[in-house]
Amino acid sequence: MPINELRALSTFARAVELGSIRQAAQAQGVTPQAASQAIAQLEQHLGVRLLHRTTRRLALTEEGQHFLERTRPALATLERALLSTREAKDEIAGPLRIVGPRSSFATLLVPLLDTFCRAHPGIQPDVQLDDGLGDWVRDRVDVGFRMGRSPDEGVVGRLLFPVQLVMVASPAYLARHGVPRTVEDLQQHRCSVFRHPSTGRTLPWFLPSGGEPETREMEMVPALATNDSELELQAVLAGQVIAQVASFAAAPLMRSGRMVPVLLDQVCAPIDLHVYYGSRTALPRRVRAFVDLAVEQLKDNPAYVLDTQELAALAMRCA
Repeated sequence: MPINELRALSTFARAVELGSIRQAAQAQGVTPQAASQAIAQLEQHLGVRLLHRTTRRLALTEEGQHFLERTRPALATLERALLSTREAKDEIAGPLRIVGPRSSFATLLVPLLDTFCRAHPGIQPDVQLDDGLGDWVRDRVDVGFRMGRSPDEGVVGRLLFPVQLVMVASPAYLARHGVPRTVEDLQQHRCSVFRHPSTGRTLPWFLPSGGEPETREMEMVPALATNDSELELQAVLAGQVIAQVASFAAAPLMRSGRMVPVLLDQVCAPIDLHVYYGSRTALPRRVRAFVDLAVEQLKDNPAYVLDTQELAALAMRCA
């Protein structure tokens, strides 16, 4: 139904309810002339007269009475739907669709969701972790986390913290196989590679390119290939492999001494982690609250960021 017909129906019903076209116009925020014209257009569209009206009063015609009886339930249903939608926008409850990278991201997301759901028990998280980019509009995403810039136009991004790709091994592995001193030494070591869950392609290791901001890719002969970052971390802890992992996933393990960074001169420039969401002005309250909490908990959080001095100190443990 075109919006002018819907408005005309609403104006007609309100005029009957209030007994005055002028009062109906005031209630709807339009001029009396506009309200009168809307009802006249509705009568013209239907081909019947709905109201007897004079300067002092109005009354329903027989056709108007029958028409009102048939349309009033539908208008009441529509008003309830509009009210419910407005109230839901301001309620911190309901489904919250989140997307993020599959690689190690649960380390960040689970504590965040735990805090948010404890504060707002009515929230129903719907989480999709995928290293592919996807289509956030088609997939009806509320909040997205990605490293680097979003490929989607029309979304707002807020920087959380820089992510480094660090090569790590366990102390037991380094005691058994030695500490690699150069990239060439890696050819003599057991290295892990990550297999992209969507494409099945194994990813290279990313290394700095002669002081330039761009990185170079190094294909590794895998002693282990997996599409699960948690399994890769466990293999490192077990002393089976060296791996290149995201710093936020390995930071607590390095600080506890269970992992050691190696080849620090081969750590390439960090990639920024962002949280993305839709319009700044039309966000449901639950989305805004979650984004605000993500920024509060993750923005430059030292628990997930290792600076150069700290990495060097951690590497000295097995120097």
